Amino acid sequence: MQRRAQREQPERAKRLTRVLVCATAVPVLLAAAGCSSDSGSGEGGGGGKGASAPASASPSASPSPTVRAAAYQKLPEPCTVLSEKTLDDLAPKAKTGKEGSSDDVSTRGSCSWSSLDNNGVKGSQFRWLNVSLLRFDSNATRGPGDKLAQDYYDKQVRDAQSAEGAKNTASEPVTGTGDEATAVRYDLKKEEGAFKQQTVVARVENVVVTVDYNGAGLAGDKTPDADDLMKDAQKAAKEAVASVTEANGTGAGSSPSASKSPSASASESASKASSKG
Repeated sequence: MQRRAQREQPERAKRLTRVLVCATAVPVLLAAAGCSSDSGSGEGGGGGKGASAPASASPSASPSPTVRAAAYQKLPEPCTVLSEKTLDDLAPKAKTGKEGSSDDVSTRGSCSWSSLDNNGVKGSQFRWLNVSLLRFDSNATRGPGDKLAQDYYDKQVRDAQSAEGAKNTASEPVTGTGDEATAVRYDLKKEEGAFKQQTVVARVENVVVTVDYNGAGLAGDKTPDADDLMKDAQKAAKEAVASVTEANGTGAGSSPSASKSPSASASESASKASSKG
């Protein structure tokens, strides 16, 4: 009996050991199962209240501000905006135009012509003609191109009206040339003689055209008539505006939004200049 008891004692010890091992393993399995369940509720469709968004989620970006596109995207070559006939009338002795330098010909350009008709002892007739073009692109920060062009147009008119040394300054609105246009005239005394200056500033959509035209009788020749010079300057401005619209495929003449009468800003500028003169 003693030997039998001794044999059974190791068997009971082994069974007890197995029970203790299994009892220890149960909490571990339960803990693992609990972790697996929590992980699933965060990602799956069950999603409890404690579930959080993935770390990669971020607030949606706010939409970028928009601005209407500029109507005109290019400029004509500045030395080609006037016809040969017009150049013969305004600067008959000019052999060719001199193109101004530009860092971007799609946004700015200019061309000038000088003419000296020498009549010997009777004196000479001098003419100088310049056409400048400036195009404005729309900008989300600064605003639409036509509004930027209008601001520049107003500045150009004011600058012409307040030219240094100018005498007898007068302004008037110009019809049938772009969306708005203003003509400014004044007398300017130089060492060479008495000059009659004519400036026509016109805006068509997002492009501003400025025509400067002056004339003088030198070495005793008579001073040219200011009214005749102004008619020629307005003719040149109208042609230059037409060249801008043609270069952008919208046909000759004024832009689609051109008004039949001078703009309020043109009339206002003219009235201010008249009171000044």
